[in-house]
Parts: sequence; structure tokens; C-alpha cells
Amino acid sequence: MESSPPPPTITVQVKFGGRTIPVEVPAAATAADLKRLLQPLTNVLPRGQRLICKGKVLADAASLSSMQVVNGSKVMLMASQGLHQGDGPITKNSSVSAASTRKASNAKEAQTQKLDTNISKIRPERWKATGIIALSDSSLKAVPEEVWGCGSSIRVLDVSNNCIEAIPQEVAALKSLQKLILTANDIADGNISWEGLTCVQTLTVLSLSQNRLVTLPSSLGSMTHLRELRIANNRLENLPVEIGLLKHLEILIANNNRITSLPSSIGGCESLNEVDLSSNLLAELPEAFGNLRHLKALSVRNNGLTSLPSAFFMKCSQLITLDLHGTEITNDVLRQVDGWEEFDERRRKKHQKQLDFRVGSSGVFDEGADDDYRRL
Repeated sequence: MESSPPPPTITVQVKFGGRTIPVEVPAAATAADLKRLLQPLTNVLPRGQRLICKGKVLADAASLSSMQVVNGSKVMLMASQGLHQGDGPITKNSSVSAASTRKASNAKEAQTQKLDTNISKIRPERWKATGIIALSDSSLKAVPEEVWGCGSSIRVLDVSNNCIEAIPQEVAALKSLQKLILTANDIADGNISWEGLTCVQTLTVLSLSQNRLVTLPSSLGSMTHLRELRIANNRLENLPVEIGLLKHLEILIANNNRITSLPSSIGGCESLNEVDLSSNLLAELPEAFGNLRHLKALSVRNNGLTSLPSAFFMKCSQLITLDLHGTEITNDVLRQVDGWEEFDERRRKKHQKQLDFRVGSSGVFDEGADDDYRRL
């Protein structure tokens, strides 16, 4: 039996930001379909796109053919609310920030040299006694060699807000490390020793936010003791399938990236109670998201979502906070999802407790207590 031929397609030339983007779409596609295809190519959410062809604005529900958009047609895309919708997929270019930090550091060379001298004089015995190495905002370009010599005595290493470009294999020497804070540095994919990190089986908190990461390796799945993973403000396009092996992960902060889809294996992160995926390029959440039965707070603001998984409210029975601002999901859509009433009741009870506390403690009604309601 011969298979049916694929539906015919056309290629539309979309002009945006000084460049021309060829987009292949089904001949029967609507303008809304074209917008969804353009989202990962332009970082503009569908609701922020305005498509114009031959002087006419394309209506979302109308087919391209009915608006005389054919193969080879030129369409202009105007981002009516800016290049990045809402907060945007990336609010901080960490490489620019790190370069600016280095420039400022060079301008204060004498001060930096003095600081480096002071660091070199810090006695490792002091770090070993407290178990904490706090070197944030120290104009560091590399982790001091003295750190690795402290070995299993160290529980916390904080080198955030520096210009560090690499984490070497020597990190494996910190065998008792529980918290590793690498926020706001200049770390790229090839400059971090994941082999060394996975040797630290005591690690429960890992923060790599505000760096230059594009991918995360499959070896992330072997860091099974992780309870908190912060990877916001990078350039990540996806999460590895192996993330589902992190059974003890409770907090996942991955906002302000370029993530277009989530692996269904994320449903295996059964301990998750707080997830922030805001300002990415998500068009949908996998049905497996409903397996996160301990989920209490979810933020997916500023994404291209049009709906939630069908059993989301029914399965995520502990959910209290849901931030959908900047998506295409309306209250009318939510009310049609099974379990909405129960979720809404939990949300209102939380709001009432906050309200009672604020009124009881100050005697004044505080309108700011209704944050959750405004998120919807």
C-alpha cells in the first residue's frame, strides 16, 4: 500500500531585524501557525508579532492562501512590544557583563592587585575551620589554587560575581561540598569539568545562573543528591533527558534562557516543589508535568503557552502559586481544565491567610497581598 504524499508546503520570506528568514509552512497554514514557527527563530512570542504582507496585517485565524501569501511571498514581522516579549528570553548578557566587569577591574588594577595579595594571604586553615569559602565580588579570574587544597573540609564555596571562566577537574577534591555558587561569572560549556562535579556526591545546591552555558551534559543526571539547581540567565536551548534522574530535586530555576521544549522525563523529578521557567520559548508543557505531585509553585510567564497539560490541576494537587502572565492562556481556558476549582480554592485560602496576617499585624488592609490573583 502506497503512503499518501506529504501535504504541500510553501516557503515564506520573513523580514525581521535587518535580515530575511525563510520559513517553510504547510500551504494550508494560518497566520497563527506561521507565528508559532517564528517564535524560536526570532525570540518574539506570537502575541507580540505583527505580520504584514502587501500592506495588509495578517489575521491570526485566516489562512495564508486566503490572504494571498504564496510561495516566495515576502512578509514583514514587527515586534509590537519589543524584540523580546515581556522580560524577554534573556535579560542579561552575562558575557557582556563579565567583559564590563573585567574592564572595570583593569581600570582599577592597583586595587585588584592588592585584593589578590590579600586573598593569597588568607590561611586555608581558616577556611577549613569554618567549612565556608566566601569569595564573591573579589575580581577573580580563576578560583584560587588554595581552595582545592582544602579538600573535604569545605561545605560551601561561593565565588559568585567574579570573572571566572573555568571550573577545573580539581573541584573533585572538595568531596564534602554541599553548596557551590558560581552565579554571575563567565563560564562557557567547554570550560566546566562536569566529570569533576559529578564526583562530588554530597552536592545539594548548584547555581550556574548568569553564565554563558548553551547546553547541559547528560552527566547531570548522575548528580542524584541535588536538591536545588539554578541555571537562569544563560543561553540554554533545552534540558537533558537525564534530568529526570534527579529524584531529590526540589527547586529548579531556569528562567531567562532559550528553552523551546522540555523532555517528558522531567516528570521523574518527583520531589520538585518550585519551578521557574519564565521568559523562555516554550510552546507547551509535556503531559508528564502532571507527575510533579509535590509541585507548589510554577512560573511560566512570558512563554508561548496556549494551554496546560490536560490533567495538570488534578494531579498537581498541592499547587498554590501559578504565574501565567505574558502567555496566551486566559482565565476562560483555565476554567475548562479539570481541577481548576480545587486549585482556585487553595490559591484563595493562601491569599486569605496572607491577608489575615497583614491586617492582624498592622491593622491596615494591604492590597499587595493579592499577588497570586494578579499572576492569573
